[in-house]
Amino acid sequence: MTETRSTCPYCGVGCGVLIDSEGDRITGVRGDPAHPANAGRLCSKGQTLHLTAAPHVARQTRLLHPQVRAARGAAPQRTTWDEALDLAARRFNGAIATHGPDAVGFYISGQLLTEDYYAFNKLAKGLIGTNNIDTNSRLCMSSAVAGYKLTLGADAPPTCYEDLDHAGCVFIAGSNTAYAHPVLFRRLEDARRARPGMKLIVADPRRTDTAEAADLHLPLQPGSDTLLFHGLLHLMLREGWTDTAYIAAHTRGFEALEALVRDCTPARVAQACGLEVHDLITAARWFATGASGDPQARGATLSLYCQGLNQSSSGTAKNAGLINLHLATGQIGRPGAGPFSLTGQPNAMGGREVGGLANLLSAHRDLANPAHRAEVAALWGIPSVPEKPGLSAVELFEAAADGAVKALWIACTNPAQSMPDQRTVRRALQRAEFVVLQEAFATTATAGFADLLLPATTWGEKDGTLTNSERRISRVRAAVPPPGEARHDWRIVVDFARRLRPGHALFPHETPEALWREHRESTRGRDLDITGLSYAQLDRDGPQQWPLREGDTQGKARLYGDGVFPTPDGRARFAALPHRPLAEPREPRYPFSLTTGRLRDQWHGMGRTGTLGRLFGHVAEPAVQLNAGDMQRLALSDGELVHVTSRRGSLVLPAQASGQVAPAQAFIAMHWGPEYLGGRSSAGEPLAGVNALTTSARCPGSQQPELKHAAVKVLKAELPWTLLALAWLPEERALATQATLRALMAEFPFASCVPFGRERTGLQFRAAAHGPAPPALLDRLETLLGLDTPETLRYADRRLGQRRAARLRRTDGQGQRLDAVLLAGDTRAEAWLKPLLQDDRPADAYGRRLLMPGGHAPVAEAPRGRQVCTCLNVSDSAIRACLARMGDTPGNDEERLAQLQTQLRCGTQCGSCLPELRRLVRGRDTAPA
Repeated sequence: MTETRSTCPYCGVGCGVLIDSEGDRITGVRGDPAHPANAGRLCSKGQTLHLTAAPHVARQTRLLHPQVRAARGAAPQRTTWDEALDLAARRFNGAIATHGPDAVGFYISGQLLTEDYYAFNKLAKGLIGTNNIDTNSRLCMSSAVAGYKLTLGADAPPTCYEDLDHAGCVFIAGSNTAYAHPVLFRRLEDARRARPGMKLIVADPRRTDTAEAADLHLPLQPGSDTLLFHGLLHLMLREGWTDTAYIAAHTRGFEALEALVRDCTPARVAQACGLEVHDLITAARWFATGASGDPQARGATLSLYCQGLNQSSSGTAKNAGLINLHLATGQIGRPGAGPFSLTGQPNAMGGREVGGLANLLSAHRDLANPAHRAEVAALWGIPSVPEKPGLSAVELFEAAADGAVKALWIACTNPAQSMPDQRTVRRALQRAEFVVLQEAFATTATAGFADLLLPATTWGEKDGTLTNSERRISRVRAAVPPPGEARHDWRIVVDFARRLRPGHALFPHETPEALWREHRESTRGRDLDITGLSYAQLDRDGPQQWPLREGDTQGKARLYGDGVFPTPDGRARFAALPHRPLAEPREPRYPFSLTTGRLRDQWHGMGRTGTLGRLFGHVAEPAVQLNAGDMQRLALSDGELVHVTSRRGSLVLPAQASGQVAPAQAFIAMHWGPEYLGGRSSAGEPLAGVNALTTSARCPGSQQPELKHAAVKVLKAELPWTLLALAWLPEERALATQATLRALMAEFPFASCVPFGRERTGLQFRAAAHGPAPPALLDRLETLLGLDTPETLRYADRRLGQRRAARLRRTDGQGQRLDAVLLAGDTRAEAWLKPLLQDDRPADAYGRRLLMPGGHAPVAEAPRGRQVCTCLNVSDSAIRACLARMGDTPGNDEERLAQLQTQLRCGTQCGSCLPELRRLVRGRDTAPA
């Protein structure tokens, strides 16, 4: 057994992991107790990393060899690396020679390592001569970048995780931290227990698990964040809660902001934001004074914020508005105080460091600055860096859709799932003359559009560095060799560059460390200077924060403690940016505000997490969540199908009542792309997942699209014929079968396909249509799910369009179990057949009654309930039964929670389910979101 110290590839918390491996196989993963970001903790996703790397998963989902398509729509065929890279060089050189360097573009990822990112940036801007390189971090963090630079002068979060231990008030805005950054939320829970006087404020339109834990929840209307921040500043000024001495000594521009917020009275803001005036006053007092209530003895206030502020057509204004509050109250530069943007991806920060966005250059330099361009050109030894602004992510795909960008190179990201306005994205991928996908997984939606597929390494196989939300650089180390012919991302870039410009000296690098050393030199004298850092120090002393200049022994935990900022005059700048309405407000034709967000146990497009059935236990399949009052008004019951339609596209999916969603609002998880949710439109076009609905309207300052809001209408879907199929499958072919089933989703107006199971692998296929599906299509489904055997029990009524099939398996000494079932036409028996199969219960008492219609089981069985604790597979029904047995046992909620954990062990491993457990203990259960 070999142990390798590395870093988790999921969110920006940047947790350290210890990987156990034997030979070329990863066998286990644990949190690294020595890593300062997580001190040994991992969330439900991190704890299952080794399962996503299992050999049977890799064989079915990984891209293991270069592949090329002879024509669009054709099956890809295996090729050699030499042939693949020669083809790529020939096609890119052809486009550049005919149309110029800006006819090509690169779309890369915050999941790349810093060394990979640096190589891509140098390839585009240094070798090819185009600034058309952007990253999915544009969808994630570019508004945070713009907000920091506009106010503080540099893209440098001034805080650290330790500040949670010193804050008197924590203000969370636009983040369901309990789901998006669960290990950090555990640290917040620890801090609140240690310091009971701490106040937690959460501003979020939904009553998420994060909001449920707050001392004060501000359920503001979508898009009203800037007005909220202006209103809080108005109150702080009115009550004398600002820090006039700090403003005078360390800032500029306050007079303009003061004039701007003068009209943001409590009454006006409360009405526009949908809040109570007394809650605004409480929030302003707690924030300004660090919950001490006394501006002469201020406690510290720490704000945490993420996509709710960033993914907006006024994202820069929202970020700057929150930072304004910190500057106005002196809540910055000391322990427990400051604005802290939580990074969405593991290395979005590293990408920003190397200039991985279309408007940036290496080491936080600005492309628009001639001196910065000259510095980078001198570092690279080239005459110049192109000055023409590059295309941001949305602009890049719009240009490809219009025919201006001829060749696209996509790496480690899935724009056919994650980009807004999927109609335009798909037109871009179809119209581009040549599309390269550099990717570890062959199962993403984007893979279906690529002309050339290049197999890349992924977690457990890569070597390099990444930077987390608190500016902490960690090493990523390989535990096993790459499978098949997969190559490291930086290596692919270097090999391509040498073919693109043979003999050019720009890419002599033979190791990731060589690239990193060049990146390190680019930071000399910059705000993120790491000239005092080395791989050797990271290996010896562990993760380090920047800046860490030559001669320093350690980095800085906090910035701006001296009140000096990286601006021309050393002063921070207040940003007087007015509140702007949503790009697409509700109106009578589209009366619902659709928001998107994360699920607790899933990651992005689920290319990795979607390989594990256990991670679907908490939220099993796609749904749109609506307020119960809206459900009643629309005459909808839980599980009924609805059309959710925006100005750009439409989806069909089940509706679900949720106490977390306010009236006239709707919520769909961001993960449900076409890999799991599909069907076809009335025009016969395949449906494209949740981002068929979202808008590409974007912030003018950051170019980040408003993924967090779209105006939609919700109408009942009249699809009377329904289908449900479930089956346990051999692990060596379950995921391959899932990929085949995905292709069948377009045969129905609505379909979804998701895995389930813990020790075994199962698949669920759900569909609906206006009338019965062709028998041949049902035969195909039965074959894929192993129902085409002589032992299968059957019932069919072609006249009524009904078919039912069930297959039993005999277990050694334990009787029979239901192994697969298909219900077509009448799916009411799902209520008892689905738990019978998924919970692997004895089925001897059923016999042919398995084919009975109706929602009432012929044999009485207590339902197991919905999974709450993923790690230990504890259901809500088990938790409620345990709480009922406690009865009126004396003790507070925390003591009852402790008893619950003692008896069922739920919440004792990763802790991701703790917010929901507390809600159950309090008797305030709402549907998860």
